Amino acid sequence: MSSLSCSPSDLAHRLQAGEAALFPTDTLPALATKPESAELLWELKQRPRHKPVILMAATGQALLECLGQPIEPAWQHMADRYWPGALTLVLPARGTWLEQLNPGGSTLGLRLPACPAALELLTLSGPLATTSANRSGEPACLDHKEAAERFPQVAQLAPVPWPAPSGQGSTVIEWLPSGQWQLLRAGALLPPELGANA
Repeated sequence: MSSLSCSPSDLAHRLQAGEAALFPTDTLPALATKPESAELLWELKQRPRHKPVILMAATGQALLECLGQPIEPAWQHMADRYWPGALTLVLPARGTWLEQLNPGGSTLGLRLPACPAALELLTLSGPLATTSANRSGEPACLDHKEAAERFPQVAQLAPVPWPAPSGQGSTVIEWLPSGQWQLLRAGALLPPELGANA
């Protein structure tokens, strides 16, 4: 285990310079880069390029503005009610960040973590491309030690140890062209708004 622990400001500088970083969230530890460096995430995770990564930011409004199109009232409702929290919204998007995080796709996954340390970093770094801190097909890391063992070359957020995560991934829901939500992955939170659509 040899990951370098960095203060939020130092880690934000490393991210701005194109490096990857590890940091805690409320669900599972995250592996992150600036959106323009997202290719590094697929390389580090040994993950197929067709699997998109998630965008995190310090505020819900900042996330929704990354979609590059008008915000539907239903999206705003979910963001206002469940963020920060363990809910990822998969929403129609266009523009550069869509191309960087979901190449060839038409949707962007957005999440605002309920973790003060993560939000402090995101405030300094700006929006980040994120994914769980594990190699593709392997169990997710649950703490800074496991993350350092898996990715010893990647700097991580200090101080350590990190706050204990829930250990369960976020719930993922997608907005369909029909104007309904579809459950893609059940996780730590299940919004009652899904109703029969789940």
